[in-house]
Amino acid sequence: MKKWIALMLAASSLALTACNTIQGFGRDVEATGDAIEDAAD
Repeated sequence: MKKWIALMLAASSLALTACNTIQGFGRDVEATGDAIEDAAD
């Protein structure tokens, strides 16, 4: 039972970290797109 709880806790931590990383990457891509768009104008 303790192994199961530890596994679920580790999986939850990994999922939350991955979501934050993907969100940050999305912001970077958006900022790059905005910069290119501004340079084109």
